[in-house]
Amino acid sequence: MAFAPDAAFDFLRRAHETGRLAHAYLITGDPGSGKRALALRLAGLVTGANSDPLKHADVHAIEPESKSRLIRVEQTRDLEKELQMRASQSGRKVAIIFDADRMNAAASNSFLKTLEEPPANSLLILVSAHPEMLLETILSRCILVSLTAPARKDLPETQRRLLDAVNRFLTRGGKPGESEIASIFALVREFTLLLAQAKSAIADEGAAELKHEEGLYKQTTDGKWLGEREEYYKALAESRYLQARTLFIETLLQWWGDILRQQHHATEGNALDFPTHAAQTETLAAKFSTPDVLRRIAALEGLRENFGRNVQEQLAVEVAFLEAFRAA
Repeated sequence: MAFAPDAAFDFLRRAHETGRLAHAYLITGDPGSGKRALALRLAGLVTGANSDPLKHADVHAIEPESKSRLIRVEQTRDLEKELQMRASQSGRKVAIIFDADRMNAAASNSFLKTLEEPPANSLLILVSAHPEMLLETILSRCILVSLTAPARKDLPETQRRLLDAVNRFLTRGGKPGESEIASIFALVREFTLLLAQAKSAIADEGAAELKHEEGLYKQTTDGKWLGEREEYYKALAESRYLQARTLFIETLLQWWGDILRQQHHATEGNALDFPTHAAQTETLAAKFSTPDVLRRIAALEGLRENFGRNVQEQLAVEVAFLEAFRAA
């Protein structure tokens, strides 16, 4: 479940006031969601820093600062040493790792030991827009606080194209004379084409970022960093693609969720995820039964879970779409 930043802070504040604050939190969310601000508010709450928590003696933060834009093991070791020291005001010491997904392997393994045996009276806060790049063992030892994406005025092009394809299928049932199975596989092809285009765009973006770095550093370094940066951008591209793929599935789930809300007339205020498509979802709400909508939602939730198990992508999509878009 994703929270608005203020709601997330209220949740953390109540935990702090009742003495139930965990020792480690992972704050995630898209760029602009308020991750950094929430981490600082939490640090300020725990230490009593009313102005700039990063200037408080008991708040220690690290983030990428090397030429390779990675968090090095020396940084995490220094952070661990600070946590072992007594708090200056007899309270909790706070460690914040911004862009935690940029820890290199040595730094990740070093910090994992701190998570496994946290120093007394310490609070560990990790901030990341790409939690998929963190070690599973790190993820399992943190309480996840996921923030909602910042509001957008316009629906992104890829989401709009996906919703248009689904709406065409659901309202027309495919091309005249085309079987239901053939129509569903045509929808699968549209979906996989959008995935392929997203992957290509992400790869191009990473290549451009790497080329920019080459221009910045080729005159000032010995060139050894290049291989490391290529590996970093390769991993970053994979993480970004997994996020894009998840967004596509979430878009479909939200679409069916809007249909469900239309069936139950729960459309007041900002209840609909896609208010600009309210006319389409209202029409489809009258076409399908509630059990049918729930069946389709369950099929897509199954696809999301299967993606988390790293199953073969194309096969998983085909099986889920056959279930989610076939007639009852």
